[in-house]
Amino acid sequence: MAPPLISVVLPSHDRNGQLKECLDALLAQSFRDFEVVLVVDPSPDCPERTAEAYGMRDPRITVLSLNAAVGIGRARNAGAARARGDYLLFLDSDHLVDPDAFGALAERLSETGEVDVLLFGHERLHRDRLWPGAGTAVLAEAGPQVGPAADRPALIGTPPLIWDRLLRRGTVPPFPDGHYDEIPVAHGTLVAADRIAVLPRSCVTIRRRHTLHPAGSPGASQFDLFDQYARSFDLLGAAPAADVLRPHLFTRMIRHLLFVFDLAGCVDRAERPQFFQRASEHYRSHLPEGYRRPDGREGVKFSLLASGAYAAFEVAKLTHIARGAVTGRR
Repeated sequence: MAPPLISVVLPSHDRNGQLKECLDALLAQSFRDFEVVLVVDPSPDCPERTAEAYGMRDPRITVLSLNAAVGIGRARNAGAARARGDYLLFLDSDHLVDPDAFGALAERLSETGEVDVLLFGHERLHRDRLWPGAGTAVLAEAGPQVGPAADRPALIGTPPLIWDRLLRRGTVPPFPDGHYDEIPVAHGTLVAADRIAVLPRSCVTIRRRHTLHPAGSPGASQFDLFDQYARSFDLLGAAPAADVLRPHLFTRMIRHLLFVFDLAGCVDRAERPQFFQRASEHYRSHLPEGYRRPDGREGVKFSLLASGAYAAFEVAKLTHIARGAVTGRR
């Protein structure tokens, strides 16, 4: 049997009861040359009966049962090893794929020929509000050409997601343990790719606000973010285009660190000073030569982080919140 064009690798962790809708959206695709590798482990968040029911319902779904609760990264690795498709798409249960998404991806591949990475857009849905993903403008400006990241370095500055791109099978490095496991994989595949293509339209909707997956791996924590970005910079290393790509990767890292630090509930109150200092250390250790900070309020936050000024940063944040509250009352 010929391999399918696309293999969807889907760990079945389903804390919010969204797996059925995710699978139904996949099975409703107008383009049918794909398979789903549904990875189940003994975690209480994995509904084994639901997975088995869908495996019996459609031959394109393969249920891969693991013997231990290994977390998202290792579940993805196991699913990737089982996949047969030319390209891999890594999804989670809180994703919905547009009905014509796979058809649009297949059409784009017919235009480009074989690529290492095909990036596409996504949308976010939270409390009935839908808004475009943070990389939408970059994808719109990328153009139709196919080439390495050095030709369009802004691509490495987009959020390091693993579910807004097709990756050619055989080019995907192992996902590490911990939270944010997708970061070094997303960056590593872009850095290593000779042929990157873009489809500037949304194909996937994510139905949660939190950027963390609820089931990293045993012992995972928010502080894993630092190690994952350290891996990304190690992968960038002495790549031919490293000097061109490094400022974009650096900006993305600092924006991500600040986002997690600012997001309510992400970093425990008692751990905030430690997290901020680790972020400040990362700023100084990975700062590219000649780097220019963003303008405006974001640039101020970058500056405070660079200097390790935790107290000043917190005061500035509270001042901004207070000003917003006053403006809101008006």
